[in-house]
Amino acid sequence: MAFGIDRLLADAELRKPLLGKRVALVAHPASVTADLTHSLDALVALGDLNISAAFGPQHGIRGDKQDNMVESEDFTDPIYNIPMFSLYGEVRRPSGQMMSAFDVVLVDLQDLGCRIYTFITTLLYVLEEAAKHGKSVWVLDRPNPAGRPVEGLTLREGWESFVGAGPIPMRHGLTLGELGHWFVDHYKLDVDYRVIEMSSYAPDAAPGYGWPLDDRVWINPSPNAPNLNMARAYAGTVMLEGATLSEGRGTTRPLEIFGAPDIDARAVIAKMRAFAPQWLDGCTLREIWFEPTFHKHAGTACHGVHIHAEGADYDNEAFKPWRLQALAFKAIRLLYPEYPIWRGIEFKYEYTDDVLAIDVINGGPLLREWVDDPESTPADLDALTLPDEAAWIEARKPYLLY
Repeated sequence: MAFGIDRLLADAELRKPLLGKRVALVAHPASVTADLTHSLDALVALGDLNISAAFGPQHGIRGDKQDNMVESEDFTDPIYNIPMFSLYGEVRRPSGQMMSAFDVVLVDLQDLGCRIYTFITTLLYVLEEAAKHGKSVWVLDRPNPAGRPVEGLTLREGWESFVGAGPIPMRHGLTLGELGHWFVDHYKLDVDYRVIEMSSYAPDAAPGYGWPLDDRVWINPSPNAPNLNMARAYAGTVMLEGATLSEGRGTTRPLEIFGAPDIDARAVIAKMRAFAPQWLDGCTLREIWFEPTFHKHAGTACHGVHIHAEGADYDNEAFKPWRLQALAFKAIRLLYPEYPIWRGIEFKYEYTDDVLAIDVINGGPLLREWVDDPESTPADLDALTLPDEAAWIEARKPYLLY
């Protein structure tokens, strides 16, 4: 198979509309070709395109910013002498000055298929600014490693943020190119938008179910996205960023594990199995101990759980990472009713004010309220979530390219 960047590089006809134009690139460390050449280097090496600028999303174009809310600076590329603009620094949206540096922008970002992953919001902001300034946007499409399944609550009106680009469920099941088409229609953007599609992409095919295991190596799109297992689990484990529990930052398996010094992980797993065993299908949970070297509980032994969405027991359709992590929170609440699960309002997640991070992440308070209600049941959460999931599956149909 071929990703969008590979098709653009190989086909001069695809590139014809770019000739004579100033072309910019939005990229990060995973923006590479089939032979692992960075897309910027490959596009410049063609010789027929005028590459005039590049943009980096959260964590920087080099991927060197470890944590969330660590901003990147603009700089001049020392090899090509072009401006490298940060879209996670002084601005989140490209400024008018930035927009004046190009005619067409190529967006070549590896996404994780989760609403909260900020690269999709960056795409939306680029599309909106391109519409204002009469610029063209091309997405060089890449796989959604989480595949086609849909899961989670839809973001509620008024809860839009940099981690919530619109009324989308947590696990949306679209590629970045497909999602761009939805953005254009949903927000009624008058913008010249094009997707360079992948060839021979089969998002439902084993064993990758979204990621072509036989064709492509995994490269971190952000520092704490180290492998396919993390990408599959992320739609659930990302909620740990709004919790006091460690999500494994400061370990070699971030956002695949969770734990804390003061919980009994074995008891948590047992309570999860007793409360909603159906939400544990498709994966394996393993009791672990870990000691983060930085971030939450740094230098302290944590008892925790490793989520294995991999191996012989992995079932792509059955695996429900968002419900699984919700279930873990619920188990802790039932075992330890006074446990301070949620990070407080003083933690300004993605620069929001006067709201809990867990609510920003979920696009509203419904998940947290379900966890904290001592009488709530699995059926209660399904009653909230299943209609959202069904509505999105129907709404996204016109935008499926593969």
